[in-house]
Amino acid sequence: MTYRVCFVCTGNICRSPMAESVFRARVAQAGLDDRVEIDSAGTGGWHEGDGADPRTVAVLEDNGYASGHTARQFRSSWFSRLDLVIALDHGHLAALRRLAPTEEDARKVRLLRSYDPAAVDDLDVPDPYYGGTDGFEECLEMVEAASTGLLAAVREQVEGRAA
Repeated sequence: MTYRVCFVCTGNICRSPMAESVFRARVAQAGLDDRVEIDSAGTGGWHEGDGADPRTVAVLEDNGYASGHTARQFRSSWFSRLDLVIALDHGHLAALRRLAPTEEDARKVRLLRSYDPAAVDDLDVPDPYYGGTDGFEECLEMVEAASTGLLAAVREQVEGRAA
């Protein structure tokens, strides 16, 4: 059975596609890509159909990650097929939990940086959209740091399903 993870930010052109690309690479390196499906979406539909922000693409490619992406808006109906919904900041977390049709679905929503033990007080990944490339690089660092703990948690779930 496939384990499904969806990363969610505001417009699905900066943070969530970055997290999707990084986590997809981590899952592949761990040999779990045949058992884990990863995608992303935005809380809003402003950028539906657009590619990722060019700064996101540049930072991903400069660091060896794939960057193919088309933005879309998260839909409440997706909760039934997802195992884990990863919010990039507290605003996304609240919006997704309000959108969840059931309490069980709301419990599927987690903050990405909650998987980074070094991120104790500030669990938001700041939105780099209105800044320069340095904000996108900082975003990548935060995503990479949290991806290690997220991979461990997903691996535990996937291996638990096989048992």
